[in-house]
Amino acid sequence: MLVELAVENYAVIEKARVRFHPGLNLLTGETGSGKSIVVDALGLLLGGRASPEMVRTGAARARVSGIFEVAESPALAKLLEDAGIEIEDRELLVEREIQTGGKSRAFVGNRPATAALLKELAVHLADIHGQHDQQQLFSPAVQCDMLDAFAGAGDLASQVSDAFKAWKRLAEERDELERSAQEKLRLADLWSFQRKEIEAVSPQPGEDAELENERRVLRNVVRLQELAGGAYAALYEDPASATAQVGSIAKRLDELARIDESAQEILAQFQPAIIALQEAAHSLGRYVDKLEADPGRLDEVENRLAALEKLKRKYGATVEEVLAFLEEVRANLSAVETADDRRNALQKEVAALAQAYEAAAKKLSAQRKKAAVDLGKRVEQELAALAMEKTRIAIRVVSDMDPAEWSERGADTVAFLIAPNLGEELKPLDKIASGGELSRVALALKTCVSPAARKNVAPRTLVFDEVDAGVGGSAAESVGRRLKKLSGSNQVICVTHLPQIAGFADHHYFVEKHSDHGRTIATIEELAPEARTREIGRMLSGERITQEALRHAEQLLKMAAK
Repeated sequence: MLVELAVENYAVIEKARVRFHPGLNLLTGETGSGKSIVVDALGLLLGGRASPEMVRTGAARARVSGIFEVAESPALAKLLEDAGIEIEDRELLVEREIQTGGKSRAFVGNRPATAALLKELAVHLADIHGQHDQQQLFSPAVQCDMLDAFAGAGDLASQVSDAFKAWKRLAEERDELERSAQEKLRLADLWSFQRKEIEAVSPQPGEDAELENERRVLRNVVRLQELAGGAYAALYEDPASATAQVGSIAKRLDELARIDESAQEILAQFQPAIIALQEAAHSLGRYVDKLEADPGRLDEVENRLAALEKLKRKYGATVEEVLAFLEEVRANLSAVETADDRRNALQKEVAALAQAYEAAAKKLSAQRKKAAVDLGKRVEQELAALAMEKTRIAIRVVSDMDPAEWSERGADTVAFLIAPNLGEELKPLDKIASGGELSRVALALKTCVSPAARKNVAPRTLVFDEVDAGVGGSAAESVGRRLKKLSGSNQVICVTHLPQIAGFADHHYFVEKHSDHGRTIATIEELAPEARTREIGRMLSGERITQEALRHAEQLLKMAAK
């Protein structure tokens, strides 16, 4: 149940705080006063689209918050637990904020939340039905969903949807495999040639860099011999070589240390230089010994580099890229070789999934057909109470197990058919001429499909925005009585223009729009009994309230109380 709704800087509402009550809560007021804005604000809390256009002119942001009293529900408790939200005293605070820049924020229980979470919560908190929803009743998909809701077939419908998606995905993969089989067979010859060409060279990672260095050495071997030989002589062979000089210094330091022990530290510091020079001399000597001209090896290196360069021109800028291309080609060839096996395996999987889907769809069809009879009878009973006693309702469920007709909703086509008058044939809902009849059909369906109308489902807040559109006379009184009855098991919030319906309110709210300092402001006020009589009198007579209208209003209130 919605306990309180607070609206700030939303459309023409500057600031309003409304406390709602159990039973039937009705909102009335002049056309354009902002009654539907209250419903829109509540819709925003339930995950509706946030538009910066709804921010009041001159304000930085709009805020809407609602306090809901929630019933004990394992499904709701799990949803909130998964979101890390706790309920205090069975009350849940839901908030939504829209900024002029277009950003919006949502909070549930003072914790940040997503619009998706708000939509999930809406299933447990409230259900809004407006004129747009009446047009949606023409949609076969919406009619199918309503039938499933009445039948309590949500889990089975989800199972059918999951089975269809799995079947569709693998069937498309199988079809794509078959379509591409010929093209891949044509490419297999090219892939096979590419693999053989690369494998014949057998490149190794980093090989080209090593060969480039070896080629530079072989091309410059004479110059390298001169440089290395001269360095070796200066370091080791010449009488005045660096090694000889260091050896002479070492002898002097050793003699110095024998005389003065404090010079031992200097000798110790010098020892690494001696070792480093000796090791460098030995390494340089080995390098000089290896240097020799080898025209044959140079040709081998040149040829190998040329082979690698050819591969790089065709398959990649580096040897590593060539090797990656080789792995890709091998994978493609492997896929071609195993395509038949994969296609056969897919065919078996598709067939198994088709059987699973068909079994679930048949089960769902049987449940829908049984529920269709019950729902049709229930709606006829509801319409009889709404001054449409002669109306016949039939819910047609046609099954087609042709895979071409399968969908996420199963193999059924659901159609709501109606004959409003005696002797008329049953026709689809969109063939109804009277908007008043459609409004009453929508109310009847909502009453029957409402979660609280089914067993083991907690009551919620049901919101009706101008469900009385096109209704008048005795039919309006019937709609009022039906809303009153519906409010016995649900909290009902309804926007209405009809005094016959307003008379049934348990709590009556007046929405008024006026100007203040050049700005339009909408206000919402819960009416006391006397003010309520005057408002119904206004609805009966117009702007000038007559004594006769007031007496008629009092009579309406007395009749509604019976």
